[in-house]
Amino acid sequence: MSDAVLETFQLGAPPWPTVDPFLFCVHHLDHYPEGDGRFAPVASLAGRNIGSDFSNLDGWSMYHGSVAPGFPQHPHRGFETVTFVRRGLIDHSDSLGAAARYGNGDVQWMTAGAGIVHAEMFPLLNHEGPNTAELFQIWLNLPRAEKFATPHFSMLWSEQIPIVEFRDNEGRRTEVTVAAGSVDGHRPPPPPPESWAAKGHSDVAIWRVAMEPSARWVLPASHGENTLRVLYVFEGSAITVDGQRLEGRRGVLLRGPRDVELVAGDTEVQLLMLQGAPIGEPVVQYGPFVMNDRAGIEQAFADYRRTGFGGWPWPVDDPVHGYEGRFARHADGTVDRPSVTPATSA
Repeated sequence: MSDAVLETFQLGAPPWPTVDPFLFCVHHLDHYPEGDGRFAPVASLAGRNIGSDFSNLDGWSMYHGSVAPGFPQHPHRGFETVTFVRRGLIDHSDSLGAAARYGNGDVQWMTAGAGIVHAEMFPLLNHEGPNTAELFQIWLNLPRAEKFATPHFSMLWSEQIPIVEFRDNEGRRTEVTVAAGSVDGHRPPPPPPESWAAKGHSDVAIWRVAMEPSARWVLPASHGENTLRVLYVFEGSAITVDGQRLEGRRGVLLRGPRDVELVAGDTEVQLLMLQGAPIGEPVVQYGPFVMNDRAGIEQAFADYRRTGFGGWPWPVDDPVHGYEGRFARHADGTVDRPSVTPATSA
């Protein structure tokens, strides 16, 4: 029996199982057709439950979108969203008047904190061919002391995110994309300042690992003794984790403070790793709000009804940002783009 493996599970219908400090993890993969000029699919929407389409009909869903696919305005309080985009673009708009377009390797890290309303739309910009979108949406809890943090988002542009390559004794490659934490001394830009991940003892790491067929790689031990980590093997026929072979789409809960050998099967393997020291506080979740008790949830609903978390400054519930390139315009008016660091005044 493996000393590192605590549990394995099948990757079934989303969301995938998580452990403290993570609350939620979904892998979206949509093979959208060409766009029609309104950033909508050139395809019939017949047979879809528009407004709540998770059908994956023809390999894609509209989600809560009615023109462009995606998630029109909705509120959050008490946690963070980390959106890690492998392919495609996302248009962000929020109740603070901030906006962004990001994707193709970028990560947006948003602290909802005291409360924010935002939209995440998937504009279909290509009129001549497919608009494949693939992303991970991850929810990270906030401790009680930070539940009412000032809402804020940080952009981690793909050009700033380390991709670390390792080769085994046979020359087979493993590639690690580091969205949080560090690998072999390589660190991405920092998370928002009031994030649990910004605490030195939190041991939070978010990595995407790609392994060539039969590649071997040792997943390095975490720093914290109480740290847990989950591996989601979302592509590939098989992988061996600390001597235990897993077939197909599986998840693995691991003790953090252990070096763990990974061996890919006879096809390329792709996995996502979420790691962190537990916050260890009560969690009460109701829809888009995550607090420590029922009273906190009731207060969140009351505050949202009363204030709208700042209201919605956009003329529509599902804004799309035209044909502009990747950018982030923050609530204080600063703008940053992949080629501009640090942010510059608008």
